[in-house]
Amino acid sequence: MMPELGKYAFAVLSSYGVTLLLLAVIVLFSFRRARKVRAVLDEIEKRRAS
Repeated sequence: MMPELGKYAFAVLSSYGVTLLLLAVIVLFSFRRARKVRAVLDEIEKRRAS
């Protein structure tokens, strides 16, 4: 069930598309950064435990 958007359909739908794409990119970069930070912290903890 999609509302009738009339002449604004392209603008509205493309805005939703761009927003979803940007959110996906932010989530992807966040996961990649978290993995790198976790690896660095694990290395630091290994050195301190020795």
